[in-house]
Amino acid sequence: MTSDDVEPASAGAIQTSVPAIPAAGLDGDTGIDRERPVFAAVIKPHRSLGRRGFRLLITLLCIASIVSSLPFVIMGAWPVAGFFGLDLLALYIAFRVSFARASAFEEVILSPIELLLRKVSHRGHRKEWRFNPLWTRLERDIHAEFGVQQLALVSRGQRITLAHELGPAEKAKFGDALGQALAEIKRG
Repeated sequence: MTSDDVEPASAGAIQTSVPAIPAAGLDGDTGIDRERPVFAAVIKPHRSLGRRGFRLLITLLCIASIVSSLPFVIMGAWPVAGFFGLDLLALYIAFRVSFARASAFEEVILSPIELLLRKVSHRGHRKEWRFNPLWTRLERDIHAEFGVQQLALVSRGQRITLAHELGPAEKAKFGDALGQALAEIKRG
């Protein structure tokens, strides 16, 4: 994989790459760049409905709501139309909240000298953890029937879960890639 390649995951939830970084931290004897990431991934929540689909869905629901409430208004039961409108408003608010939460992400950057885990909430709150990759292991909670349920980084008594937005198959794939990169660094 070259430095500009991006390996897309199924459903577009994970983006992994190794960005090009200047060779400022070269190790004198070996020529190994100690600062260059060996593994980098951004994990974003998957949303199956895009902005265009959202507009189409709301438009169709609005038309269906008007058509359904029209007979009630004609019969004199006009408050029913208001309840149709309330349902539509509640659905609109739920989707807007879902789209706002889609801006949250997790970033994992692994270099030979540091493992950085950064979680950014949908409100912009950041949390960062920095680990020594030689003292860090990846724990997997695997269910016999459902696959990988949870991934966690464990180092010096600290246990931080990651990739909770991914499904079991994607967690397994992500865990394999991160575990392999950690093992590579530990081998030297």
